[in-house]
Amino acid sequence: MEINPINKRRFNLVGVIPVDGQPLDFKFPWHDSLISIGHNYLAVEKAVFDCAMAGCDTIWLTCPKDMQPLIRERLGDYIVDPHVYYTTSKFANYPTVKEIPIYYVPSHPKDVGRRTSLSWSVITGAHNAWRVSRKISRWVTPDKYFVSFPYGMFTSYYMGDHRAKIRSEQPFCLSYEGKSYKDGLFLPFTFGTQDYINVRKKFRSNEVRGCDKNMNYIKREDAYTGRFFAHDFIFGEIQDNNLCSVELPWYYDVSSWEGLKSWLASDYSLDKPKDFILSYSEFNKLGEELDEKE
Repeated sequence: MEINPINKRRFNLVGVIPVDGQPLDFKFPWHDSLISIGHNYLAVEKAVFDCAMAGCDTIWLTCPKDMQPLIRERLGDYIVDPHVYYTTSKFANYPTVKEIPIYYVPSHPKDVGRRTSLSWSVITGAHNAWRVSRKISRWVTPDKYFVSFPYGMFTSYYMGDHRAKIRSEQPFCLSYEGKSYKDGLFLPFTFGTQDYINVRKKFRSNEVRGCDKNMNYIKREDAYTGRFFAHDFIFGEIQDNNLCSVELPWYYDVSSWEGLKSWLASDYSLDKPKDFILSYSEFNKLGEELDEKE
């Protein structure tokens, strides 16, 4: 991946949501990211809403191929930018509806069962976002990446006042009690193109594959260690010069059954955004007439 200069006229912020990873202890027949965190509100929907509040231009969701239809049935093709909608809603004026596309990225078949982890899902989502955007035009190449996890509970509206800093060259992250993603918390953070190159190199240099340097096979239980790499290990060395860290008043980890019970029993709650913001919606197909009866 070549490093492109920051586009001063048009800053492209890409949202990356890692869904494909090691299974948690829920053991549901559906994916762990589809756990209910509120009334008719799923964890993966909350992560998408985080990206929308952060001001992402596109959202890339790395998910298992077999779960992609079910996740898409809940999210659709896009989400409406809530910050733009509510800030432009004035008396006698229609609010501005900015649609943020959602792209579904399946894990590579060679990585399934070998590199299946949240950290590699972030790398996969960022790689596909850069690769596809670069083929379209150099002017839509991502300038910065925003990572949101489905398993961290906090109020997404805290990021509304920091959109200008998130959509800039300055590194950004959320923290709770002085801890952030570098301490293993499932809190959003940003990284740049050079950071992507460094973390991908770190992942590949630390993983143990199916055979050693002498092409001798390694036992399955000792091979493909990348599937167990946590995000704090891979992304812990991201450059944080002039870091903008926003402290949260509360945070809950729902990556386990005990954590989910603590969240549901707490005094806090999260309401699902309005249907015109987050619901199943599709883009109109090009070159086809609309059916007026529907």
